[in-house]
Amino acid sequence: MERKIAWHEYEQKDIEALELLCQEYIQFLNDGKTERECVVQAVQQAKQAGYSDLDSYIQSGKSLQPGDKVYKVHMGKSIALFNIGTDDIQKGMNLLGAHIDSPRIDIKQNPLYEDSNLAFFDTHYYGGIKKYQWVAMPLALHGVIVKKDGTTIHITIGEKDSEPVFCITDLLPHLGQEQMEKKASKVIEGEALDVLIGSQPVKGELKEGVTKFLNVIFSKEYGFEEEDLLSAELEIVPAGKARELGFDRSMVIGYGQDDRVCAFTSLVAMLEVDQVKRTTCCLLVDKEEIGSVGATGMQSKFFENAVAEVLELMGETGTLAIRRTLENSRMLSSDVSAGYDPLYASAFEKKNASFLGKGVVFNKFTGSRGKSGSNDANAEYMGFIRRIMDDNQVAFQTAELGRVDLGGGGTIAYIMALYGMNVIDCGVAVLSMHAPWEITSKADIYEAKKCYIAFLTAAAEGLTN
Repeated sequence: MERKIAWHEYEQKDIEALELLCQEYIQFLNDGKTERECVVQAVQQAKQAGYSDLDSYIQSGKSLQPGDKVYKVHMGKSIALFNIGTDDIQKGMNLLGAHIDSPRIDIKQNPLYEDSNLAFFDTHYYGGIKKYQWVAMPLALHGVIVKKDGTTIHITIGEKDSEPVFCITDLLPHLGQEQMEKKASKVIEGEALDVLIGSQPVKGELKEGVTKFLNVIFSKEYGFEEEDLLSAELEIVPAGKARELGFDRSMVIGYGQDDRVCAFTSLVAMLEVDQVKRTTCCLLVDKEEIGSVGATGMQSKFFENAVAEVLELMGETGTLAIRRTLENSRMLSSDVSAGYDPLYASAFEKKNASFLGKGVVFNKFTGSRGKSGSNDANAEYMGFIRRIMDDNQVAFQTAELGRVDLGGGGTIAYIMALYGMNVIDCGVAVLSMHAPWEITSKADIYEAKKCYIAFLTAAAEGLTN
């Protein structure tokens, strides 16, 4: 079954709406290169859309009523937004869930060292990256440094023209014969991903002179000492802005589109939908790229606790109310899919691949090889989803994640499915996924937003869990 190319269906008004949305998206990418920065943007936009902090309701004891809109931030890295509907919440919610962490390189806790009059930050990469892609390119430093007195210093260096950038060096081809004989996974070793940060010593200092000069800069320009790096979260990301791609400007190239393209469109859809019958929720979480672990990952109790707080403020008490609400809920696990790339055609099974420009992608299952680690959505739910998409003229396609025996991947879908709710993966096709610069189609971004609005406003009728 050949799916339509979304571009063929657009009128001028669609093109105008598409371009406006994608310009906002590009700005979102540029302002949100870390999970913390994405949460800051989400809170700002939520407040502008009339959302209030759930904690203010909890502290005042004020009850939640239909039409109320609230958000809950967890540790500055995850956020849940709720739009309270008129239906009994125990009949379930319509949920969108995406992740806002992306593959990157993290600075170690004791990072600074000097060798041969060059100073480096020692690093540890985060998520599934091809290490060789990160060398010999300008890099920026984002994150926070927390001092012993609790003062938080926000760091962003390398994004403005007036700021320095950083780099991981590579071996010149003239001396690279042995290097080039290695497997791609070994060309650059993990311990060789150290970031070059300085070379000028304190005048007259023959030992650790560069390190001493950098410590002066740390203190005078940024307000921290080397020891403060022990309590820092600093991320190395590609320096530079997301841009339009192609003579026709039909695509977006930028860092972190996995999965911020789904996070952005989910957030925009959530904030655009006003009054609802069925309570809606948008969930943006951390740590998906390393298994959704930790206090800010999907495997934590953050979301469940937030739902418990919402139910309590609605007069719905007890664990049974929480269980019923979650089991009767429906979710789109909004995560990207591997777009078909004709330059690497052998990695895909073309009949079941996703293509740029053919709309939002539904992955009935992900996992690897024998569907290992997958949430496999049932046929009834897929039929329900198809009806919603067609009723709302949403361009969509279905896909698997590459050839059966080649590899695979996962999302947060299987975690939410543990509650017994219906969940399916749904997102945007991406080229060069997990590379420093990833590629998406503007048409697919536009269709994703349409899809998420259609899902959020879908009535309760038509599907039984």
